[in-house]
Amino acid sequence: MDGSAAGRRVFRYFDFVMAAFVTVLLLSNIIGASKRAVVDLPVFGEWYFGAGVLFFPVSYVIGDVLTEVYGYARARRCIWAGFGALIFMVVMAEIVVALPPADGWPFQSDYENVFGQAWRIAGASIIAFWAGEFVNSYVLARMKVWTAGKALWSRTIGSTVVGQGVDSAIFYPLAFLGTVGWTAEQVMWVALTQWFLKVAWEALLTPATYVVVGFLKRREGVEVFDTDTDFSPFAKQPRGA
Repeated sequence: MDGSAAGRRVFRYFDFVMAAFVTVLLLSNIIGASKRAVVDLPVFGEWYFGAGVLFFPVSYVIGDVLTEVYGYARARRCIWAGFGALIFMVVMAEIVVALPPADGWPFQSDYENVFGQAWRIAGASIIAFWAGEFVNSYVLARMKVWTAGKALWSRTIGSTVVGQGVDSAIFYPLAFLGTVGWTAEQVMWVALTQWFLKVAWEALLTPATYVVVGFLKRREGVEVFDTDTDFSPFAKQPRGA
């Protein structure tokens, strides 16, 4: 089935997968984005990383599932939904943090630390997500056609290597390059290590991806190949998609 035909079908589980995609995306920015964590690894010693690395790669896994099962056009719809949700979250967080606290309310500074975000970091995150997710979905859709639907692992991991590479290459320089406390070498090192961790996390989740993709394909009764799909992020959504 080509992508345009899939766009006219009604699927039972698509809305749930889309909701999971947006939820994980928002959680990765709310819960993990502001925390710097450290683990003590044998040989390597202390390894510092952003706690969001535990959440954010899962959105790429779900993005892979969306493209693999439902096709690029429907994945594109989810990416735009996530993009809009991120913008709404950032704007509303800024408004709520800026509201004057009631007299005697002692948690304003804590609230600002948790939910306040620098506009530069928030903007870099939104731009990097948009570009990285669209690249990820495009690469997976094209690889599915090239591999005739075989070797799912090759396109889930391959698309993540490229998509997360684009994400990291955009986010870290935009967010930190030229700021106090960050050298160009540190920005590059953090970008490379975070990219590696995200790809490794995707690889570890490959068995789970196989289970979810197999379940959805059986239940939905669909196998989508994007042979005639318009891959522009701004293309008009197919009717019924």
